[in-house]
Amino acid sequence: MEARHEITRASGSGRSLLELDPQLGQLLSDERRAAAEHELRLRVSTFPVGEWDGGRLVDADPSHLGLLVVDGVLAREVVLGDTVSTELLGPGDIIRPWHLEGPPELLPVIVRWNALSMIRLGLMDRRFASALGRYPEVSAVIVDRLSERAQRLAVTQAISQLNRVDRRLLALFWHLAERWGRVARDGIVVPLVLSHRLIGELVGARRPTVSTALAELARDGQLSRREDGTWLLTGEPASAPPQGAAEVIRQRRRLMPSPAEPEVVAVVGERMLELRASLSSGRE
Repeated sequence: MEARHEITRASGSGRSLLELDPQLGQLLSDERRAAAEHELRLRVSTFPVGEWDGGRLVDADPSHLGLLVVDGVLAREVVLGDTVSTELLGPGDIIRPWHLEGPPELLPVIVRWNALSMIRLGLMDRRFASALGRYPEVSAVIVDRLSERAQRLAVTQAISQLNRVDRRLLALFWHLAERWGRVARDGIVVPLVLSHRLIGELVGARRPTVSTALAELARDGQLSRREDGTWLLTGEPASAPPQGAAEVIRQRRRLMPSPAEPEVVAVVGERMLELRASLSSGRE
């Protein structure tokens, strides 16, 4: 009940959504944007660096849409057995620590949240959801954001399956540079302070292996750690897969059985009758 009370208190007049995240209004006309700036408002809360107890929100009103990451970097850690897999979330991402259904039962996992920098989260509560219904243009951009996050997760999964850790690390940092990177005089800066352990959780490798691969990449002049703990890409981006590679690894098997055609069912039925007759005559 404490979590429910806390999240309810966070609702109210708050800050304008489009002031916090102007890109969410990119499909609005000037007139509708002015109205949306007045009507779509979030209550923003700030959290320090360290563990963020998102589990306290499991009892929140299920009609709340979620939380918008306004500032900072948040790590979502999924613990399975003795393995931790991490996802990095930043400004513009939408999370929903509460669920309509309970936690998985057949494959139990633990979800942990860590703020890697000071974060600000805006509550998209029930009142906000009601107002959002009048602005499908903003809803479309929100759905696009969710789709982008799913795409980033798919890319991260593909990176974790590369056959060498050094390849995974380079692919990961170019992937992070796509979102957070900035051009510097000597390369591309990825302004994230990531430990070797956390990097290993992003690419599916153990910390000692990551440390060895990072040292090799630094010697080769492709990736190095700066004095402030951030990272510098000094090599070239990963090349596109060769033409035809997708054809080589294309899935050729059906993952789900398809409904049998009536003709096939009839033929199978006839053959089963013939087989039974043969077995009967054999026994006789």
